[in-house]
Amino acid sequence: MLSQSHFISLKPNSQTPPSSFAKPNRIIISMSTKSQGMSAVYSDTELDHFASVGHNLADAAGHVIRKYFRKRFDILDKPDFSPVTIADRAAEEAMTSIIQESLPSHAIYGEENGWQCKENSADYVWVLDPIDGTKSFITGKPVFGTLIALLDKGKPILGIIDQPILRERWVGITGRTTRMNGEEISTRNCPKLSQAYLYTTSPHLFSPEANEAFSRVRDKVKVPLYGCDCYAYALLASGHVDLVVESGLKPYDFLSLIPVIEGAGGVITDWSGNHFTWEASSTSEATSFNVVAAGDKQVHQQALDSLEWQ
Repeated sequence: MLSQSHFISLKPNSQTPPSSFAKPNRIIISMSTKSQGMSAVYSDTELDHFASVGHNLADAAGHVIRKYFRKRFDILDKPDFSPVTIADRAAEEAMTSIIQESLPSHAIYGEENGWQCKENSADYVWVLDPIDGTKSFITGKPVFGTLIALLDKGKPILGIIDQPILRERWVGITGRTTRMNGEEISTRNCPKLSQAYLYTTSPHLFSPEANEAFSRVRDKVKVPLYGCDCYAYALLASGHVDLVVESGLKPYDFLSLIPVIEGAGGVITDWSGNHFTWEASSTSEATSFNVVAAGDKQVHQQALDSLEWQ
């Protein structure tokens, strides 16, 4: 099984959008501590192609999901007792077929089907969560989302949060400013925890130890709010929410959020302040991790201090 050491600390990337010259831009991104001294280089053409595929994935998943939303269907329990529906499985299959056709050398790690690649490892891995917030989906609440991440050697370089019912889409691309439905967005300033609007899906899902740590943050914010799944992170990126604190998330629950939040000027780490990367492979298991995201660096640090998580 993976331990938290598989999530390696990274230095935050610059959020300055690439300038526009006649020659194609090349964006250099520092990689994980496992490859210190190395860097990845992406052209605008490469990133635009990856983003185009990502949009196609979100379109395909949304087409499937809208057919089942607020309709009657069977709800099954997975081994961990989390619910799954035909919409989850069909949406992931639709996305998988597009990747295999468009980018056959890329691997896929999906919530429903795990690792999908002839090789045991790959530089580029798409991490898919067809419906993040299945409980919201099955109860007819449109705050779930399709999460799509593209990793390069474990580093998320593309992230998409798509809400197919409201037809809202947030796209984060490494080195660029995040966009929501094509418009650039940014987080808002909130220098004090006492002024922050906090979201979490449900502290009832936390372990007793994590719930105790969370309560230390909850008691200091201006307003604690509940029940938004991945949509809370999208609202944070758009500047409507200041802080999101969650426990027990799987890699497919949050890797796509990283480019979206960082590209909007925010910060997202684990509860100890470590930045995330995940080197997925055929032997990877999706273990659970704690996540804190903030629109303002000062509030992020104050939240970490309050969590007191070691």
